[in-house]
Amino acid sequence: MEMVPSEENQFVPKEGVFWSCRQSIFDEMKRISQIQNAAEEPRVLCIIQDITSAKTVNERLTLNLPASTTLSKLYEDVAHKAGYVNGTFDLAWGNTPEMAPLDHNSEMSLSDSGFEPGGKRNFLQLTDKDGEQPQIASDESGTADSSGLDDSSQERFIGPLPRDGTAGCSGDYSSPSYSYSSILSKSETGYVGLVNQAMTCYLNSLLQTLFMTPEFRNALYNWEFEESEEDPVTSIPYQLQRLFVLLQTSKKRAIETTDVTRSFGWDSSEAWQQHDIQELCRVMFDALEQKWKQTEQADLINQLYQGKLKDYVRCLECGYESWRIDTYLDIPLVIRPFGASQAYGSVEEALQAFIQPETLDGPNQYFCERCKKKCDARKGLRFLHFPYLLTLQLKRFDFDYTTMHRIKLNDRMTFPEELDMSPFIDVEDEKSPQTESCTDSGAENEGSCHSDQMSNDFSTDDCVDEGICLDSTSSTERVLKPKSLLTFELFSVMVHSGSAAGGHYYACIKSFSDGQWYSFNDQHVSKITQDDIRKTYGGSSGSRGYYSSAFASSTNAYMLIYRLKDPSRNAKYLAVDDFPEHIKSLVQKEKESEEQEKRQREIERNTCKIKLFCMHPVKMMLESKLEVHKDKTLREATEMAYKLMELEGVVPLDCCRLVKYDEFHEYLERSYEGEEDTPMGLLLGGVKSSYMFDLLLETRRPEQVFQPYKPGEVMVKVHVVDLKSETIASPISVRAYLNQTITEFKQLIAQATGLSAETMRVVLERCYNDLRLLYVPNKTLKAEGFFRSNKVFVESSESTDHQVAFTDSLLWKLLDRHGNTIRLLVLLPEQSPGTLANRTLCQKVGGDSDVPFDGSKGNRKSVEAILEESTEKLKNLSLQQQQQGSSTSDSQKSSDASDFEHIESPTQEADSNSSLCVAADNRELENRIRATAGSSGGASSDPENHFACEERSDSEVNNDRSTSSVDSDILSSSHSSDTLCNADSGPIQLANGLDSHSITSSRRSKAHEGKKETWDTAEEDSGTDSEYDDNGKSKAEAQYLYFRAEPCSQDDSSWDAQKCLVVHVDKRITLAAFKQNLEPYVGVTSTQFKVFRVYANNQEFESVRLNETLSSFSDDNKITIRLGRALKKGEYRVKVYQLLVNEPEPCKFLVDTVFAKGMTVRQSKEELLPQLKEQCKLDLSIDRVRLRKKTWKNPGTVFLDYHVYEEDISISSNWEVFLEVLNEPEKMKSMSQLAVLTRRWSPATMKLGPFQEVILESSSVEELKEKLSEMSGIPLENLEFAKGRGTFPCDISVLEIHQDLDWNPKVSTLNVWPLYICDDGAVVFYRDSTEEPMELSEDERNELMKKESSRLLKTGHRVSYSPRKEKALKIYLDGGPAKDPGQD
Repeated sequence: MEMVPSEENQFVPKEGVFWSCRQSIFDEMKRISQIQNAAEEPRVLCIIQDITSAKTVNERLTLNLPASTTLSKLYEDVAHKAGYVNGTFDLAWGNTPEMAPLDHNSEMSLSDSGFEPGGKRNFLQLTDKDGEQPQIASDESGTADSSGLDDSSQERFIGPLPRDGTAGCSGDYSSPSYSYSSILSKSETGYVGLVNQAMTCYLNSLLQTLFMTPEFRNALYNWEFEESEEDPVTSIPYQLQRLFVLLQTSKKRAIETTDVTRSFGWDSSEAWQQHDIQELCRVMFDALEQKWKQTEQADLINQLYQGKLKDYVRCLECGYESWRIDTYLDIPLVIRPFGASQAYGSVEEALQAFIQPETLDGPNQYFCERCKKKCDARKGLRFLHFPYLLTLQLKRFDFDYTTMHRIKLNDRMTFPEELDMSPFIDVEDEKSPQTESCTDSGAENEGSCHSDQMSNDFSTDDCVDEGICLDSTSSTERVLKPKSLLTFELFSVMVHSGSAAGGHYYACIKSFSDGQWYSFNDQHVSKITQDDIRKTYGGSSGSRGYYSSAFASSTNAYMLIYRLKDPSRNAKYLAVDDFPEHIKSLVQKEKESEEQEKRQREIERNTCKIKLFCMHPVKMMLESKLEVHKDKTLREATEMAYKLMELEGVVPLDCCRLVKYDEFHEYLERSYEGEEDTPMGLLLGGVKSSYMFDLLLETRRPEQVFQPYKPGEVMVKVHVVDLKSETIASPISVRAYLNQTITEFKQLIAQATGLSAETMRVVLERCYNDLRLLYVPNKTLKAEGFFRSNKVFVESSESTDHQVAFTDSLLWKLLDRHGNTIRLLVLLPEQSPGTLANRTLCQKVGGDSDVPFDGSKGNRKSVEAILEESTEKLKNLSLQQQQQGSSTSDSQKSSDASDFEHIESPTQEADSNSSLCVAADNRELENRIRATAGSSGGASSDPENHFACEERSDSEVNNDRSTSSVDSDILSSSHSSDTLCNADSGPIQLANGLDSHSITSSRRSKAHEGKKETWDTAEEDSGTDSEYDDNGKSKAEAQYLYFRAEPCSQDDSSWDAQKCLVVHVDKRITLAAFKQNLEPYVGVTSTQFKVFRVYANNQEFESVRLNETLSSFSDDNKITIRLGRALKKGEYRVKVYQLLVNEPEPCKFLVDTVFAKGMTVRQSKEELLPQLKEQCKLDLSIDRVRLRKKTWKNPGTVFLDYHVYEEDISISSNWEVFLEVLNEPEKMKSMSQLAVLTRRWSPATMKLGPFQEVILESSSVEELKEKLSEMSGIPLENLEFAKGRGTFPCDISVLEIHQDLDWNPKVSTLNVWPLYICDDGAVVFYRDSTEEPMELSEDERNELMKKESSRLLKTGHRVSYSPRKEKALKIYLDGGPAKDPGQD
């Protein structure tokens, strides 16, 4: 008898097949009937918490059962779902666990046992039975996993068993702390990763999911690209096809996605934009549908991903139902309902909530067409058809209306490996053979599958229903497909890790070929287990109640993709041998391209890349990069370098050679004589990513011979010094050995320079300005501190200069001057008529000032006395000149000069004539100088300004302040201790090595503690070391304080050469002495002009510290001289701005003025008002003007008339202050008062009123409301107020102010949260609560939005909150975005 296999894989007689089939049909019909009956009755949602062990207490099992299900059947279903043996556990009510467990054997239905149907959640607890833990079901039951996981993992594993011997069963996952295996190579996993371009992880995750979908991949392979019809670069399907072929056949670890994104029309900036993966899925599917029009794949997306649902409203009085059919590509599932404190625990629970109808009653009643009136109705959704590939989006991104920020919900939501969708299908309601098909597969709101229209017009649905549930036939003929065909299998979990502001995507995907789960994390592909999938549920390890989401892990599932379990449709991946012919040719093409790339990489791997220099005879020093194969010889490399440096026709090839070179030290390390045929790989020490040395292509003239450079030699640059002409020659290079003695070294120099070795003095400059005389004959160069590259000065003459001590010699003075002289560009001020001639005369009378000033002849005084005298002299110099006129004596002038640096005047005659010129110029410019507004610059060179104080100008932030002191190398050689002079407290002893910043820091901290000290005034603490030692001896003694000025040539500066000087000056000179030397060129005394340092951005900052040196200046720094009185001790330069609260630009600069320590606010106003009248034409009354604190553009504390600067008001150099003109006499009389700026908001007109100031006697909210009510006429009970956000003027869009501000905060005082109004200048908005907002049409709203955007843009305020600029995700079908000429 012939035997055939049955479903149970047992052989049965062939004649029994008919009866077997007949019985199957009856069983199927019976099952269909049961499903129909079950679908028509209410369902009970059961949520079971397993509390039998600590490992399972946070897991939830979800069952959605018909209300007629018996308790015994409930136990069976729970046992099957949990993987336990039925009868070894109990079920008890979750809210009342003290009640007796449910009866195991009861045939009572769930509805009769107290379960609530209709979508309400019934919480149960799975507990131990008789004190013993539940038994795990045996392997045969198919509910547990015996694949090598530990017991705790087996307890919760539900799904198909992995095959024996598969890789997921290895011990890689036994570690409880880290379940991911180590990153495996492509050959081990069989899969290729995708390179993240920058922030394209969302794209990589979606592409890998589509690649691992057999039906999508196979359909893409079956599509053939016609190159004649489209450019391959812009063809999205072709580039996806290429990518999939590479993912399947490439030998690389990871491949690039740049070709795919280029086909999207994206440029490189798109790689830095992170987008939502669900949004990308929608946009990409739309693009593919457009590209696949008129092809076999035209309906592929709909066939695979599109489902149908019914949107209905049913009248509860007559039963009339209005409905229409919509399509969807994914189902958005809410994590936590709006306003709810608890999230849905599972996908099944969220699906049930998705189709749960809502009742329209009260004001929301529905107008029934049949009843012709408004009636209570039920509105909801029903699924009619599920797609073959079911996509679920877990809506983890939400908006917090409390903080007005986007947030991410990290709540736990479980999802099964197999999802039964039969409870969610609609089987009762296709009552009409007519259906309306709405093919709106795109959604407006985060995957919403609702259409925007509601219609009762039915049209024939001519779409093909690929469906799961209902065929497109009449209701009398339709046949329900069996429940087994509604089971979906999970195969992709797209995971998001991070917050709503940004994060990282990766995908966990199951391969349909071996059932193994893999993690596709950009270029890394690794095997994972079911435990790793469960970790993507989200949530925290313990229950934290309402705030659980805030403490939960930020790594959780965001999109799930299930495939229908249908053997007739489930496809397998196409093998390489089964590829269509066009794909085989594409594979061959990509293989050849990869081989070519591999060969190129091999060449790159064997190429030495090293920096190359060349002293070109015409173009001077050139720099390039030499790329030479490691097997090329030195001769071949030299020829390549010769061509690279373009020496052909300039120098013969045989006059060039490559030598080892150190560019940083300018050191020739060695030459390669006799190694012309040696490979470069050996010479350079192999192929490296970078080398510690360079190559120099050295050239010679034909008659010259190359000098050999041996390893171990050092390079010495020798400068010859001529004492007679006081010049230092350009260097010549000499090579020496470190073990040579000084005597041998002198002989070597003598050969190179022609000088006599017997009378030769050699001075080594070890580091900047550190000069050492090499006088020990037998000492080696190494012992003297020689290194790779060195600099020496040599002098050989018959003079007696070598007989004196080196530090007293002319050679030392010349070298010291050479090392400390800097070149400055000085821009002189505009002169009044006739002054230029006088200035020229002064210069001629003064003679050549290029004379060294020897400071050793002045009288020596204590540091305190000298500084105090110099200060007083500077204070009274202008007064003395006015009193004495042109009779200023030579001795007086000399005395003034001696107070600074002990500078010896070039000639007494020059000083006298200079004084006469200065006095004459001063009389001529006296009135003009007094009215000069001074500088427009910012802060002075003040180390104290490193501390950001509230009064500081915003321009000070960029100030490169001069805080350096005299060169530390010079000081260290001549001083044992330093003092810092303080005019108030005398000398402060400093330990060696303590710099000026340390002093500044400690004193500033004291000032913050409340001690009132004067810091930023002229001539006080310079922040530098004193110029004098403890005995009052000048540190500048025996030093040249060099100064030489000459007219500026056109090549020296971009400034006007007629008004510019080039000054060569010793940088150890103080600012006071520098100004004094500039007097003949400026034409006025040093007290009548100011020095401004010009920085790279052309910002100018005044230098005011007269006893500070020029050490912080360097060559070619620029200095601007401006006429105007320099500050005296205790004075501060102040910028005065007018505050105009109701003007578009509320901050208007008025004048520069000077405030003094100890002056009251009223006194400063008295001095300021005449200046405002003269310069700004403002005639103001002292009682109707106030000064107030200025912080950037924000008005702050009102300064009262009796406040004293430095005692009550902190003040600093280049301070800024607001001047406010009042409409009435000043009302602010006490510090207890509060000045608040208020502004009325009128919702009815959508307008903001002008600012009005309110003076409060206290911080009472009640007083504020009373004052506002009195001022506006709004009844007190209707008045609401809110504090403005941000800084003055707290601009906000009129479209947002009504909802966005925190109106009417529940506080009684202003100085508490959320107001924190503790100082003058706060902005408060107020409104009438009974005033309704204006009704705006869409056009009016758009027009107003444009106006508001423009207005707020001009004021520099953003229109609305945006944590980062987000760019809309678009795929351009024409190859790129259209360029809008109107856009920036």
